[in-house]
Formats: sequence, structure tokens, C-alpha cells
Amino acid sequence: MPDIVAIGEAMIEFNEEPDGRYRQGFGGDTSNAAIAAARLGAAVRYVTLVGRDSFGDRLVELWRREGVDTEFVGRHPSAPTGVYVVNHTAAGHAFTYLRAGSAASKMTARDIPAAALAGATFVHVSAISQAISMQARTSLEQVFQWAEGENNKVNAGRFKVSYDTNLRLKLWPLEDARPVIAETAAKANILKTSIEDATQLTGLSSPDAVADHYLAAGPQLVVVTLGAGGVLVATPTKREVLAAHKVDAVDATGAGDAFAGALLARLAAGDDAFVAARFANAAAALATTGYGAVAPLPRREAVEGLLKSSNH
Repeated sequence: MPDIVAIGEAMIEFNEEPDGRYRQGFGGDTSNAAIAAARLGAAVRYVTLVGRDSFGDRLVELWRREGVDTEFVGRHPSAPTGVYVVNHTAAGHAFTYLRAGSAASKMTARDIPAAALAGATFVHVSAISQAISMQARTSLEQVFQWAEGENNKVNAGRFKVSYDTNLRLKLWPLEDARPVIAETAAKANILKTSIEDATQLTGLSSPDAVADHYLAAGPQLVVVTLGAGGVLVATPTKREVLAAHKVDAVDATGAGDAFAGALLARLAAGDDAFVAARFANAAAALATTGYGAVAPLPRREAVEGLLKSSNH
């Protein structure tokens, strides 16, 4: 049985390197989180659709190589696997997406069967999966119904939902994103957001105010990433700001996903929220030390080494 089931869209990445050439890699926020968790020892399953194309083949090979269960990865007969390009500017990394009509955007409820989630401790989803198409958004609704115990086919109420607000305004306008993300956040057990996302979604600019807002909505664990300011971890009874680790960062593309995957891996292993978050904070820092979303995702030994060498 998997500790973690992640659902969403995986993509092929072309990441610009300092010499102007592009390195082919892999991306997609929930896929990145799944691989991060698997590298850290969790039993992970990924649920998605990819194209019947060479890019889809490469993604399936990647997951199998990383130890991610692919039993419920479907292959769409005509829609392609999505692609994105990462460029690096003085303002940070910029994304260009070639994903309209992608295989994952064609997902329906039939592509997320009860058997895919049975026995899971955590199910991880994100707002990106809701933004890529109305069809994909609707397909996730049954996940929350099962989590709330409205359908006993999935051992009702046993798994907890982890939700990342990942806001991509190239995919949907803010006025559409706000109500969908707010409604979904209220159904999640664990919510991860960034201060940038949260400010646009809620109008709040204080990390504590953001944490208060989302805790009041329903989640029992809220994580607000603060960039160079670290991360705020909050439960209804406790909160703590974890300072950012000092590393030689070159590309933050997969840092948030590394945090999400590492957090779930350690929660599944039995750590409390704050111990798990400290581990995830270090994993996210290490994920910025190489180019691409997947290649620099760290192994457990590297994360433990950074924690031992730091004062965090």
C-alpha cells in the first residue's frame, strides 16, 4: 500500500542553463513532490494521464526508476504530454507552458479509481491540476468526497488530503482561482501555500494572518513558504518560523514541491508536523542547488547532512 498518492499533471521540462543551452528534464508539481517523497523513503503512487508519445514514455520510465508506482498512470490515445520551458532572469525563473489540450487535462473521474487511493495515508493534489481544465478540476472532486467519508469504497476517512495552492495565472484568471482554491482549502487537512500566492488569493500580506485565515477554514496544518525568509509552520495550537538554509542556490524551480514531498514523507514516517517541516525545509534548500525540478531533489542522507551542519 502507498504512503502517499499524488494526482496531477506531469510534464517534460526544458531548463535554460548558463551557457544558453537547454537541459531536458521533468516537471509537474505533484509529480515532483511524488519523486521527492520516494527519494526520501516513502512508498508513493502517481495518478495521471500522459500521451502515447516519447515524452510520456520518458515520464513512465522516470517514475519506475525512482520507485514511484505507475499502476494508475494512463496513456491518452491522442492528446500529447505537456511541455514547459524555464528561463532564468534577474527577477527569478520564468515559465513558458506548452500544455493546452495535454493528456492530463483530459482526466476524468474514471482516471482516478477508488483502487488507486485505497490504503493511502496521504493524497496530494494541487491547484494546478484544477486550473488546466474544467474536466480535470471536476475529476478531483470525488477525492474530497472520499476524504470526507461520503463514499466507503476507499476506506472512508482513512487518508488525509494535502493541498498546494500553486497559483498559475497563466492557466486561469485570479477571479476564477480564488473561489475554487478557497473551497478546496477548506476541505484539505494539510495546506501549503507561498506568501506570494496567499497575498493574491486572500489579500493578506502577513504570514501569521495567512496562517490564521487558512486554519480557520479547516486544515489542521498550514505551511506558508516565505522565500529567503524561510517558512511558517502553523497548527491550531502552535506555530514556528523556520529560517532558510544558506546554500549555493542556482534554480528554485522545484523547491516548493521538494518541501511538499519531504513533509509528507516524514509525516508518513511518524514525525510530528514541526520535525517533518524542519526536514522538509532542508530538502527544499538542497533542491535549489541544481538545475531542473527533478534532478536536484535530494536523498535522505543529504538532507540529514545539511541539518547536522546547520544551526536550524
